Amino acid sequence: MLIITGFCGFLLVVYLIIASGVRDVGHAMLLIGWWLIPIALFHLVPLVFSALAWRNLLPTSSRLDTLGIIRIRWIRESIDSLLPVASIGGEVAGVRLVHLRGVPGAQAAASMVLDVTVGAASQLMFVLLGVGLLLMYSTERNALLVAWAVLIGIAVLSAAIAGFVISQHRGLFAGSVKLGHWLLPNQWLRALSTGALAIDDAVVAGYRTGRPFLRASLLRLVGWIVGAGEIWLVMQALGQPFGVVDAIILESLSSGVRSAAFMVPGALGALEGSLVLFAELFGLSSETALAIALSKRVRELALGLPGLFVWHWIEGHQLLRRSAPTHVEEAKISDINSNGQRATATDGSASPGSSSSAMAGDSTTLGRPTASRSSARRIW
Repeated sequence: MLIITGFCGFLLVVYLIIASGVRDVGHAMLLIGWWLIPIALFHLVPLVFSALAWRNLLPTSSRLDTLGIIRIRWIRESIDSLLPVASIGGEVAGVRLVHLRGVPGAQAAASMVLDVTVGAASQLMFVLLGVGLLLMYSTERNALLVAWAVLIGIAVLSAAIAGFVISQHRGLFAGSVKLGHWLLPNQWLRALSTGALAIDDAVVAGYRTGRPFLRASLLRLVGWIVGAGEIWLVMQALGQPFGVVDAIILESLSSGVRSAAFMVPGALGALEGSLVLFAELFGLSSETALAIALSKRVRELALGLPGLFVWHWIEGHQLLRRSAPTHVEEAKISDINSNGQRATATDGSASPGSSSSAMAGDSTTLGRPTASRSSARRIW
């Protein structure tokens, strides 16, 4: 399904570029040129705000350092932007990476649920801000139609978010485990039920933290607003006058459409189509709107590909650390067996003292990889 929607989105992008004129779109991208570097780097600013918001939702006792949470947030966005995971794979990977850094599993999963909820709610507020600014600065009929359509979408999404929050307070994960009772063995259900209850409790506790939760919501909203600077920079590169307020309106409306198209990998086609549609409200040509969209795609590749590489590097090292102790154990056991055979062949039998000494030495040696594995979490 994801592959089909992604392919359809790709075809829509190709159609929009051809309809707008390949030469005109190419000329617009050439005008941007080296501006793509600061445009891509600027995205790190809203990314930092998002990471700090997520950090506030982690338990104080095991809260990650700022650089660590920014790194994991970067990997999350890279996965969601470039892989066909329906904006879920990055969240799953984020939970795992945070857990590897010492956050308890239930707390890590709960923080992700809270971060997704805060992100959706704050984005809704950002879209509302964009609609309000649009109605303040424009009274054209097309602007009113767009505003009404967006408001209807906001009402639907608000109801969905409210239902999501209510389900979290009523045991979202425990209820999900109960629904799968006829698919899983009883022993699995008991283990999953315990973990699900712990996550549900942690989620409810997260809503009751007060200031950290409000601070996370505010940081996330600021991140959405600051992200509009990317469109403003593109317009400066194209040499076209475009105000900050206009950039906020265009970014808010297009980001709302992109989030609604979460089932399309990378919102391929949805982002481009929404920018072409909403750019007309500001008198912008379709090739200018596509230049904005393509600049965002270049930024996703420029920041996302290294993020995927770092993710695979981390997972590869974790796999090597898990397998390394096994190889050491096998080598030591083989060495003990060979030493025992030599002692038997030489003396006829091994003395109890030598046997206990060998086992003691072996257990001391085998303990070392375990200690190194527990400390390995701090390497990255």
